[in-house]
Amino acid sequence: MTDPIPTGVPTRPGPRPRVVVPYPRLSPGLRRYFATEGGGATILLLAAASALIWANVAQGSYHHFWETPTSLEVGDWSLHLSLHHWVNDGLMAIFFLVVGVEVNRELTVGELRSFRAASVPLFGAIGGLAVPIGLYLLINPSGPDAAGWGVPMSTDTAFVIGVLALVGPRCPDQLRVFLLTLAIFDDIGAIALLGIFYSDDVSMKALVLAGVLIVALFVMRWIGVWQITPYLLAGAVLWVAVLESGLHPTLAGVAVGLSVPTRRRGHDDETRRYLGFYGRALIEELDSSRSRLAVNAARSAIPTSDRVLDALHPLSSYVIVPLFGLANAGVVLTGGAVGEAFSSPILWGVVLGLVVGKAVGVVAGAAIALQTGLGRLPGQVRYGHLVGGAFLCGIGFTIALFVSDLAFDDELLRDEAKIGILVGSLVSAVIGAVVLRYFGDRMPLCSADEDEGPPPLPTGPWRAPA
Repeated sequence: MTDPIPTGVPTRPGPRPRVVVPYPRLSPGLRRYFATEGGGATILLLAAASALIWANVAQGSYHHFWETPTSLEVGDWSLHLSLHHWVNDGLMAIFFLVVGVEVNRELTVGELRSFRAASVPLFGAIGGLAVPIGLYLLINPSGPDAAGWGVPMSTDTAFVIGVLALVGPRCPDQLRVFLLTLAIFDDIGAIALLGIFYSDDVSMKALVLAGVLIVALFVMRWIGVWQITPYLLAGAVLWVAVLESGLHPTLAGVAVGLSVPTRRRGHDDETRRYLGFYGRALIEELDSSRSRLAVNAARSAIPTSDRVLDALHPLSSYVIVPLFGLANAGVVLTGGAVGEAFSSPILWGVVLGLVVGKAVGVVAGAAIALQTGLGRLPGQVRYGHLVGGAFLCGIGFTIALFVSDLAFDDELLRDEAKIGILVGSLVSAVIGAVVLRYFGDRMPLCSADEDEGPPPLPTGPWRAPA
């Protein structure tokens, strides 16, 4: 007797993973995204703790290592960066590429296609950007301290998803989708503000070249280029052009992420015939050329954005972002340094911006969208969950550390901002976890949607399936 033909989605090749994070109510793409972000948050936390220990036990070696100079030379052209800058300017471009792809996908084929579905997290994200910036500038209105206004403006999606996985309410899938949507809008706004206000002197020649390359990326998308390699090669050249232009080079990653195609090439029936033709050809004769054609046919059937995320998102979450935390979270926490930091308006501007500004801004923005009728809370998300999620949005680790390095040239001011980030993110995580645990027990997300209600029962006599 032959084995039955397997049905359904095949498992990934190789051994089963040690940890499987189940999200049964979500689409496969979002399940993979959340599993990756949740696991990456744990590694990021360990990397940040390691950086703090390293910087306080052997302060000189920590800074000396990350300031190690490196260079890349091709003919007469050369690029000189420290290891710290390679992480912040080079590897973080891949992180922003992943963010750009996720934004691109959600805007075209995901949750953000409908304005009514996206308006509540959109307004919440706008409030979550504006209020923390306003609070920070209220405390630091002028001078060098005012340059850090962008530190408390962004949310760390990885830590938010990680906290939800640990202490979130039962059946929290709808809340995860809501917060992911809000974080995507938050990333769009933060990236735009970074590009406009945190860039150096601009070179018009390099900027024009960068503009030409961005146009070329979108032309490739328009003519239907589905391979990943052309986008990555153009993105590498774009990264150099943006770096030479004076803008922050991570914007190149965002541009590439927004340009990759997100839709399938054809209808499902057409795709099946296409795959069947090359698959049968390979079965009839096993040779390398037919194998290559079959593999390319399979790849072309999957949207480019999905394949980019499949390849780069684990690298971003498990390697790049933790490495960024290791390179940037090393703050000296001696008694004197901490005491001086807690008397600094920079620290209090960051803490109030993250803890109070994010929560007030997100809730106020969402309330405007709800009260005006522009949108409604998705799924079964309740107001209590909205408040808890708004506090979690005050976890601003990755991009907050990123902005602190751009905003302050003085190492003392930079350390004060980083201590504020650590304190504000920790307080926001604790308050958000407590609020979600309280309302999670009293307002479960597992009930039927109020607008649609439970599905109707079938009519007629019930019969057992054949």
